[in-house]
Amino acid sequence: MKPNDIEYFKKMLIDRKDQVLKNIEDVQKEINELKNVDLSDDADFAAVSTDRLIENAITTKQNVELHEIEEALKKIENNTYGICEMCEEPISFQRLKVKPQAKYCIVCREIVEKNRKKE
Repeated sequence: MKPNDIEYFKKMLIDRKDQVLKNIEDVQKEINELKNVDLSDDADFAAVSTDRLIENAITTKQNVELHEIEEALKKIENNTYGICEMCEEPISFQRLKVKPQAKYCIVCREIVEKNRKKE
């Protein structure tokens, strides 16, 4: 991969990392606001509980993405970015454009997904 390609993806990753961190912060603020809501009946309690579950799921997903982005940034520093963790072949530029923190090439990702479905 060319140095300017690496810089392109590094900027993408950093920008996405900033957005994910902001999303996590915003969700945490919403959760804290829900803690201060005065619940007057069971319907209010159910609505707040549902909101908390959804927000916790969002935060969990965002934390996973954040971890993947940080791993990708480390790979850039180690000159291993864009290499499939399974077959060790280069990940296509187009795939990295769609998901810059991708760990696997398309073929290996499909293998991993099929194995997850079997579990």
